[in-house]
Amino acid sequence: MTVYHHSQNKMSASTNRRNQVMVGELPNDFLRISGQPTQMMEDERIAQILQAQQQAGVGMMPANIAGRLSITVVQAKLAKNYGLTKMDPYCRIRLGHTVFETPTASNGAKNPRWNKTVQTYLPNGVDSMYIEIFDERSFTVDDRIAWAHVTIPASALNGDTSDDWYPLSGRQGDEKEGMVNLVMSFTAAADMPASAFTYTTPAFQPVPTMMPMYYPAVQPVVVGVTPGMQTGVQPGMVYPQQMVPQQQPRGPLYTEQDLQQVKDMFPNMEEEVVKSVLEANRGNKDATINSLLSMNSD
Repeated sequence: MTVYHHSQNKMSASTNRRNQVMVGELPNDFLRISGQPTQMMEDERIAQILQAQQQAGVGMMPANIAGRLSITVVQAKLAKNYGLTKMDPYCRIRLGHTVFETPTASNGAKNPRWNKTVQTYLPNGVDSMYIEIFDERSFTVDDRIAWAHVTIPASALNGDTSDDWYPLSGRQGDEKEGMVNLVMSFTAAADMPASAFTYTTPAFQPVPTMMPMYYPAVQPVVVGVTPGMQTGVQPGMVYPQQMVPQQQPRGPLYTEQDLQQVKDMFPNMEEEVVKSVLEANRGNKDATINSLLSMNSD
């Protein structure tokens, strides 16, 4: 009789714990390691602030600048396509404390074209920029494939338009990863219009104030006592269910050509095994090949 009551108490305690589960969205910093922000994170934060100010019509020229530099990233000729599929390259430019990125050239492979023009103020004492080319990845970290330290041509600083190719460094070696085509022009601060030195805020849009954003807390909803629940048991607390957008149907994770390429690399592996590994990696052939290699080594 004692054993029966003990088992019943355990079942009741387990039911009580389940009824007190908190349901809701996880915080943004869930499972993230806190630490000092990196330089890249800080650059992105500053770039977002500047972009918001430009969209709002704030156009004040900062102090201690030599003028305005126009940079057009036209295209690149890369030495190698890394991976089994065509690369999706994009270019990142770092000039002083300013960072710009081009759109991604989908399937650009070794010959990406961007034709992206950016306008930026050139601080006094800055005469070069750092360029990086990345391959955009869907499920892994973007792969840096090429980089270069480019000195702003003297002809551009003297008022001419510079249209040159610059060598890229990478895994192939220094200045052996290909070349990038840049078009640059410069306008000295003394030649810039007076409107560049003042705020130009449109009447219909106020100047944004960069203040912290606080989101109202979601009020919990108390769920009533369900039938059969013992008296004295605290009812569960859940957050109201939020509307989840309906997901669009996805296409196949991989094509028959992708499957055949992997099968050709592992002729002794059963087709069903290759399919299951390819599906588990969501069609990522690089990850599938690594998984199959580890299976063979085992």
